[in-house]
Amino acid sequence: MQPEARTNRTAVTEFILLGLVETDNLQPMVFVLFLFAYLVTVGGNRSILAAILVEPKLHTPMYFFLGNLSALDIGCITVTVPAMLGRLLSHKRTVPYAGCLSQLFFFHLLAGMDCFLLTAMAYDRFLAICRPLTYSTRMSQTVQRILVAVSWACAFTNALTHTIALTTLNFCGLNEVNHFYCDLPQLFQLSCSSTQLNELLLFGVGFIMAGTPVVLIISSYIHVAAAVLRIRSAEGRKKAFSTCGSHLTVVCLFCGTGIFNYMRLGSEEASDKDKGVGVFNTVINPMLNPLIYSLRNPDVQGALWRVLVGRRSLT
Repeated sequence: MQPEARTNRTAVTEFILLGLVETDNLQPMVFVLFLFAYLVTVGGNRSILAAILVEPKLHTPMYFFLGNLSALDIGCITVTVPAMLGRLLSHKRTVPYAGCLSQLFFFHLLAGMDCFLLTAMAYDRFLAICRPLTYSTRMSQTVQRILVAVSWACAFTNALTHTIALTTLNFCGLNEVNHFYCDLPQLFQLSCSSTQLNELLLFGVGFIMAGTPVVLIISSYIHVAAAVLRIRSAEGRKKAFSTCGSHLTVVCLFCGTGIFNYMRLGSEEASDKDKGVGVFNTVINPMLNPLIYSLRNPDVQGALWRVLVGRRSLT
């Protein structure tokens, strides 16, 4: 864009979120589906939290991290979906510039925390299976809290870095965001100044922030797989693969969608694929996590049942 054209543009003070569908007739159906998904997600993750809190058998490091993950899933979907439901009800699609930045910051804060917490969970499984004799010492309550605190610090730094970098861009023309929430790739499309440095920052920081956890998770599970295969008991192998399999499923879903959404250089035109990935990141993943972790875990299933019928375990 030419400098003369820029000076004739008014600075953007609000954005228009186009949403998932442009057809008015489909919006009531979208509202019902997303309201249902939100209630199921919040209800499912709150049930996991309640089960972990009231069931003594689940007062272990693995379930401490799982409880944190459930709280994060509630936060991730709450940052995006209620605001979208409100816009569908009011038929008002605008969001202030400051509101857009706030949503972006909190979404990347919680999503980044998700990534680091999944890494901590992989480390916990590595210690539990490969170093069982020193597990209680190496994964003490102090270590657990340190891992969570460091995860928060790294996620906060990542979210703040991208939010501050975004404020250096000029928005002086188009203000229609082809998405249902504010995110970096879509906002880059609307900038009337160069986004090259921002895109390199997103790719570079994303490579470090996502690549490091992925490498650590893979290396942890290579050691875990080798240790599990040495277990003579078929029941022991089944139990180990069950708990690790749930975690690996969540990691693959989370990292796969994250890599597709952010690890791309160049200003590609926003498309319906990006909206689909956004739905996966903000709705599907948080909704599936309680199901994935409870489906093959008899301890969680039993605790959930006792929570539902109002009884606590005596053990």
